[in-house]
Amino acid sequence: MTQRINYMQQSPEFFHKMMALSNAEKESSIEEKTLHLVHIRASQLNGCGFCLDMHIKQAKIHGETELRLYHTPIWRESNLFSQRERAALEWTEILTKMPEHGVSDSIYEYVREQFSKKEISDLTFSVMAINAWNRINVAFKTVPGSADTAFGLTKAGL
Repeated sequence: MTQRINYMQQSPEFFHKMMALSNAEKESSIEEKTLHLVHIRASQLNGCGFCLDMHIKQAKIHGETELRLYHTPIWRESNLFSQRERAALEWTEILTKMPEHGVSDSIYEYVREQFSKKEISDLTFSVMAINAWNRINVAFKTVPGSADTAFGLTKAGL
């Protein structure tokens, strides 16, 4: 297997800007529990093992239940998610997959019933950020778990 580059070393200025975007989520109007679900679902859809591993560990550290983590791929069939979480997951999926004709009015209205204008905007930036992280980590095949110590993820006990 070809060794891929370390994007953090090659483009530190971009890496620091991306970290700033991710750190801004701490001030988001969206609750942390929902943001974890957003990060996990986008990472599943994008096949990003590094991000999926990291965000599952973060969610676990912040008290998310294992069953809800297991149910994230089947959130539509599960009764473990609130209407607000379902709307966030729907928004995550539509923006991650980005259909040819964009986001339908019906999906937008569904999300708008659960979130304020500010919250939809914050949620959209969060989806944008995780999709960017997914793309760079998939491109350079970042190894899942390789940053556990640096990010304090060993506390997850996984």
